[in-house]
Amino acid sequence: MVVNPQQRPGELPAVHEAWLPREHSLHRPRHGGRQLTALSCALVFFATPVFSWMFGARAGEIENHKLASFPSIADGWGMFTGLPAWATDHLVFRAAAIQAADGVSRGVFGEPAPLDQGNREPSGPLPGSPSPQDGEQGEDAPQAGSGRVLEGKNDWLYFGMDVESKCAPGRPLNESVQQLNKLRDAVTDSGRKFVLTVTPDKSTMVPQNLPDSYPGKDCARAASEKLWPEAIDNGGAIDLRPALRAAADRLHRPVYFKQDTHWTDEGSLEMVRALAENIKPGSTATWNTPESGMRTSTADLTMMMGRPADKRGMSYELRPDGFTDRTGELLRNLNRPVHRKSDSTIGTIDERTTVLGDSFTKVASRYLPAAFTDLTMLHYNSITDDARVAAKSLADSEIVVVQIVERSLASGNAPILDQGFINEASAALQPR
Repeated sequence: MVVNPQQRPGELPAVHEAWLPREHSLHRPRHGGRQLTALSCALVFFATPVFSWMFGARAGEIENHKLASFPSIADGWGMFTGLPAWATDHLVFRAAAIQAADGVSRGVFGEPAPLDQGNREPSGPLPGSPSPQDGEQGEDAPQAGSGRVLEGKNDWLYFGMDVESKCAPGRPLNESVQQLNKLRDAVTDSGRKFVLTVTPDKSTMVPQNLPDSYPGKDCARAASEKLWPEAIDNGGAIDLRPALRAAADRLHRPVYFKQDTHWTDEGSLEMVRALAENIKPGSTATWNTPESGMRTSTADLTMMMGRPADKRGMSYELRPDGFTDRTGELLRNLNRPVHRKSDSTIGTIDERTTVLGDSFTKVASRYLPAAFTDLTMLHYNSITDDARVAAKSLADSEIVVVQIVERSLASGNAPILDQGFINEASAALQPR
């Protein structure tokens, strides 16, 4: 036996726990039953999507994101950390399992299943939340997490990030607005026009159907009240809220979908109208927007809950000159620049324009090309993949429009706020 010189008298030599006597309290077999069970479960978990694919089964998108792609060996260790997301997304029967779990939870316990709670710790209030006073349990006291979907009154659903982004922002709100102002300065200093519009969250415009109590209620409300003066007064943003309220009063219903986080086509039209009026006052005087029929698609919040349901809303024609419909097809992907060009007519904006926005730009993509004759649309999340592409789109334009949803501005994490992108855009925006 080789004796360790640092070994104390009476101590066992430093050996692997599997080599210790079975009677020893630290003995662990090298390949115990639990280890083999865990390895077998892991093998089944990762192999199931592969064998399902080989036999023709395909997983569908049941959440508000694309299915995770298989990680590349070029990712290094990231290949192994990315495997669970890929395997989870590509489980063929996952949608049925989620629906079954939710059905059991509602039927047995009378409440929705705590799906997709992530790593949220129920150990205390959300960051930034007020603490309960005098021993009372406030609305932001320890709870099981807010989840990704808030179930409100009258079957209304809300995106949980409307709350979470405001209660735990990545940077202070004033710094986020400062970042947008830096981008504005880079654009205007080059001789171009800059337009900013902030899209209100559904929870801001239709608060009456929110649940009476939910984690983060107080801090989210306080953050939203601070956001709008900051964005409008200090950021120069177009305030869409009055136009959206007027549209809701005219229609006798909200201009947001009941079970989707986005606004209806009426909301899209109000944004397009506000942009056109800001750039060219009076240009919308000739506009005519007759109804063109009902449009049906899947509501994103129900998909996130594993209970897909349809949303139905009226679609419209947009006739800038009052006579000719110039609406296009709804775009499904803005990860790369999408360019649309058409002839000039009465009521259109003819300068080269880039709209750098998010999913609300996507749902408005039928109407934007009807009002702008030389238009490029791009999702600002694409900046993460290649900031140069977005910067070049800005440089190729005479007008730069930034559309950002309230929750993204509140979170401070939107790629458009990144200093690296602003530097890239500044370099590309040479003075005209």
